[in-house]
Amino acid sequence: MSGRIAHRGLRSKVVSAAQAAAHIRPGDNVGMSGFTGAGHPKAVPRALADMLSEHRARGEDFRIGVWTGASTAPELDGALAEADGIELRLPYQSDPVSRAKINAGTMEYIDVHLSHVAQMAWEGFLGRLDVALVEVAGITEEGDLVPSTSVGNNKTWIDLADKVILEVNTRQPLELDGMHDIYYGTALPPNRRPLMITRPDDRIGVPHFACPPDKVVAIVETDAPDRHTLFKPIDEDSRAIAGHLIDFLELEVKAGRMPADLLPLQSGVGNIANAVLAGLGDTRHRGLTAYTEVLQDGMLDLLESGTLRFASATAFSLSPAGAAHFNENIGSFQGRVLLRSQEISNHPEVIRRLGVIATNGMIEADIYGNINSTHVMGSAIQNGIGGSGDFARNAYVSAFVTPSTAKGGALSCIVPMVSHVDHTEHDVGVVITEQGLADLRGLAPRRRAQRIIDQCAHPDYRPMLQDYFDRAVSGAWGRQTPHLLGEALSWHTRFMETGTMRLP
Repeated sequence: MSGRIAHRGLRSKVVSAAQAAAHIRPGDNVGMSGFTGAGHPKAVPRALADMLSEHRARGEDFRIGVWTGASTAPELDGALAEADGIELRLPYQSDPVSRAKINAGTMEYIDVHLSHVAQMAWEGFLGRLDVALVEVAGITEEGDLVPSTSVGNNKTWIDLADKVILEVNTRQPLELDGMHDIYYGTALPPNRRPLMITRPDDRIGVPHFACPPDKVVAIVETDAPDRHTLFKPIDEDSRAIAGHLIDFLELEVKAGRMPADLLPLQSGVGNIANAVLAGLGDTRHRGLTAYTEVLQDGMLDLLESGTLRFASATAFSLSPAGAAHFNENIGSFQGRVLLRSQEISNHPEVIRRLGVIATNGMIEADIYGNINSTHVMGSAIQNGIGGSGDFARNAYVSAFVTPSTAKGGALSCIVPMVSHVDHTEHDVGVVITEQGLADLRGLAPRRRAQRIIDQCAHPDYRPMLQDYFDRAVSGAWGRQTPHLLGEALSWHTRFMETGTMRLP
């Protein structure tokens, strides 16, 4: 036994992954830890997938509902999807096997704003939660649980589930203890109270999860790494997008709309986000803060350089090199990093109060600023909305970023009308591509359209978009947000039919 389980009574509950998986029955809803590949259970999902495959080989139907914080890893989402063991998945996923089954209609998927999941579970809209399967870094003598590298919805899963299965992962450093803020004051209406967070480094909770020992039915000891994200080198498009955003922030400071140390930063996951963070490291700004979902390599670099003073999130999302560096230098990050439940990290009240600068990715934007961040060609899900909506509607500045083209230039990411709407024009303040930045704040729809065409569209597609817009202005039934509906949607069908957006 590893020594990570200090509670005497719980030591007797250590079993194999297969024995733990046997506590999960057909039709169960299972709340699993994990957020962007951090802190997910490593052993029991694989054992569960093997058990599901055995049942399927005997002609027995064995499928479960899988609830998480966000995306997880191949040994969880991928393994269970391969075994045809997932009936329903929520609230966010990025696994290619799961994606294929969702788009084939063989797996149901609920795409939910991340801040809404815990509330929906408590209200009973998702049904009964039968089992919580949660990775922790250790168990104290009192039976409290030391959280791992993500918090996500773990508090809610532990509280609501009939049975709790724990994976105690010795690969996770014990120095994580103290880096978490688990809030137990949430309530449903009409009993809600304000969250007393006025700065990103405010603590309002406790460092551990509370769980009655008699609720724990099995504990599995593991020694396995998180799924670390492999980031590509920063390319010219990402560097250009980052430059436009940083120039914009400098102008905001000069105009007196932001302080010199800016406002708390939030950024989605990916190369563009890391490019923006790297760019901030080259500016004069120091003492910045972050109130975000995930901590990426770029934020660790900013913390070490002093550019970033403090970062609040719900999970890590690091490269292999970034994770190794964090673990080797974890002491230097203590007191400067805080992980919260995602219902707090993504809470609209806090985001609005702090005045967060939100930067998120998208698949496409239309000329009026509506954003599609989840679907390809209108009907095929890519990953999910994640927390972008939580931040977009409530941020002080809401920016969406993308290269202006995709598929080697065959597809414009600026279109007359998006094929699926995740964020309406009312929630979008800034659109950025490598071509430029369109500040849409305070502009009526037609002015927004002209600015997006002029500043964000690729030169190859700008004439087509301008021609569409001019004809819509003169020929549409109304002039507030003029569209030629059939032609607007033909942009997407043209690509599906020919593989190109270019006109003959």
